[in-house]
Amino acid sequence: MSRNAPKMISLARRYCELIEASNGEDVSWLKDVADLLPRLHAAVNSFNGRAYDGAFALAPDLDARFELYSHLVDLLGDRDSYWLEFDRADDSHAMTGSLADDLTDIYCELKHGLRTVDQDPEQSLRAWWEGFARHWGQHLADAERHLSALTSQGRLER
Repeated sequence: MSRNAPKMISLARRYCELIEASNGEDVSWLKDVADLLPRLHAAVNSFNGRAYDGAFALAPDLDARFELYSHLVDLLGDRDSYWLEFDRADDSHAMTGSLADDLTDIYCELKHGLRTVDQDPEQSLRAWWEGFARHWGQHLADAERHLSALTSQGRLER
């Protein structure tokens, strides 16, 4: 197993724990997520280029995903929506980014890998990298950017 694997696995577990423990009265979980995402980003990048054979391909539970997404939308309230890079250029008044969607997709990918990590840690790491490169990496970058903006605006305070 790669020497970076224990760190990635630990960060994935911590992220999933934070999302699972999220509640509406206390936003400290969101501050912890904001602190964790850059470390998660660096850890997954350390696996760049690993070949993945698709053995643990994600078969999403769409009902569970929607339930988590809905829960996070409710918790985040006005912290959820944000402008994407080109939203303002088209005169649209609709924000198209959703922190709840970002956090949910990251959670689903990481949780799936954690379910398989004991069977084959290397394959789980490769699956995380492949999913990151194809999909959840963009969600991670968008969530980092939005959480940074919320932090600078003082909107992650109680």
